[in-house]
Amino acid sequence: MTSLALQPRVAPRMPGAFGTRRSGHLVERNITAYRRMWLMLFTGAFEPVFYLFSLGVGLGKLIPDVTGPAGTPVAYVSFVGPALLATAAMNGAMYDASFGIFFRLKYGKVYAAVLATPLTPPDIALGELIWCLIRGGLYAVAFMVVVTFFGVPASPWALLAVPAALLISLGFAGLGMAIATYMRSWQDFEVVNLLMMPMFLFSTTFFPLGVYPRWLQVFVEATPLYQGIELVRGLMLGVVEPALLWRAVYLAVMAVCGLGIAARRFGQLLAA
Repeated sequence: MTSLALQPRVAPRMPGAFGTRRSGHLVERNITAYRRMWLMLFTGAFEPVFYLFSLGVGLGKLIPDVTGPAGTPVAYVSFVGPALLATAAMNGAMYDASFGIFFRLKYGKVYAAVLATPLTPPDIALGELIWCLIRGGLYAVAFMVVVTFFGVPASPWALLAVPAALLISLGFAGLGMAIATYMRSWQDFEVVNLLMMPMFLFSTTFFPLGVYPRWLQVFVEATPLYQGIELVRGLMLGVVEPALLWRAVYLAVMAVCGLGIAARRFGQLLAA
């Protein structure tokens, strides 16, 4: 009786609770897995850099100043640079949150093995969200270094552009995870491409919103990438308005909703 009384009590595992420390083990697992795939990890950061050189710098020599935030004219490379920073953050988070999680869930059976440990489905969702945030943050920081060489940051507020990019990564990581849990095969990822490509092309990445007809403007203004681009662009160009707070809240809500959906879906799929 005495020996039993001296044994430490182990806290019961709460299936519906998030554990940051437990989720950290899944992040550590992903970092270990990517040690031999580091080139694949960083190649996604090159795409927005190519767009910056070809369009922002190359085509920008032929384009006069365009209308920036609050109607102020800005150089074309200064207009495109913040948008591509937001796009880099989106790509880094979205691709791993969708393709990576789908593979680990359906083919790698990683999460089925993880559940043999004290981790719960909410821990898996939170761990993957953190990992996607790290990957998106790497892309954003690398691209921020590039655009700084071109003098795109024009305000001390630009220091907040990287945290804003992390918020974009967080939002799209939540969205990507939620989508991945509903995918049945690789062919379903055409939906992801169909979602991302129009956002990339029309979310004021290369042209001001005013060039589009009003019906298309309404559609663009509802997209998450538009919110992210306008948030980063406003900070990097020093046009800080109350609307930026709404854009940040939009992305934060998207992250929380995506995390909740993914946690619930992981519990359903892994219990089957």
